[in-house]
Amino acid sequence: MNQTTTGYDLIGDIHGHATELKTLLQKMGYRLKDHVWSHPERKVIFVGDYIDRGPEIRETLYIVKRMVDAGAAYAIMGNHEYNALAFSYHHPDGGHIRRHSPKNIHQHYETIKQFMGYEKEWDEYLAWFANLPLFLEIDGIRAVHACWQDAHIDFLKKLEGPLTRDMLLKAHTKHSPEWTVFEETLKGVEMKLPDGQSFQDKDGAHRAESRIKWWLNPAGLTYGDYFFNYPDALQHQPLPEEIAAQPYHPDAPPVFFGHYWLNPKFAAPAKQADNVVCLDYSVAKGGVLVGYRWGIESRTDFGFEMTTAV
Repeated sequence: MNQTTTGYDLIGDIHGHATELKTLLQKMGYRLKDHVWSHPERKVIFVGDYIDRGPEIRETLYIVKRMVDAGAAYAIMGNHEYNALAFSYHHPDGGHIRRHSPKNIHQHYETIKQFMGYEKEWDEYLAWFANLPLFLEIDGIRAVHACWQDAHIDFLKKLEGPLTRDMLLKAHTKHSPEWTVFEETLKGVEMKLPDGQSFQDKDGAHRAESRIKWWLNPAGLTYGDYFFNYPDALQHQPLPEEIAAQPYHPDAPPVFFGHYWLNPKFAAPAKQADNVVCLDYSVAKGGVLVGYRWGIESRTDFGFEMTTAV
């Protein structure tokens, strides 16, 4: 596709909601021609999590991959694509790299069900997942699925070729350099809650660690300010002074990501900082699919576009 690109439309986690994706693309001026959604002057950047949970996973993948193949979009890897690869690869000691536990089967259930009878097609998508980049830097902006840390990005830049079984094995060896880089880049930075406290996550599991708002400077903040999830009793409790953090620098290029299941019923989509934008507003949990429009020449913010909440 030969075109002059004047801007990018960054789209958050889709999770198999192809109807909402088509609605959002149309709202942003994209049109369907020869089975590809495209814009005469703009391209989409998808920030990952195309599969699992939703009712139209095959169609979602078809739309996204066709756009990428035609040069109408870029796509990066989400943790669900990463998990799907590990779920499919056999472990040399038996079983699979990502265990086929009830919890993991539940997470992938909709994808497994919707690709029954289409196993060859699924294998082709897995091969595509293995070649997706984990980050993107283009025309003065950055995209990543969950967390941008310069040291992790430098590590990833040294990796060549697709994500292989050997690399997945290293990345699933707890506390290895690969494990830290892949986990935090794709799933976010977690910190332990104090005094043995825990919370119940969206899938009903009890967790003693919670993801943090990694772009913030924790100085003077409470647990409610800095953690995504926490017991109510911690909301106003100040963070300990010894928390080590690497906040996103206010002069760094704008960074866009998804992953965090923000709730549009509590607050309308908004930037987390002048140069920090989360695009995941829980379309798979009755929220909205969100896009953010960015202009290249003037580094212009055109702001959010979204579907209607169900």
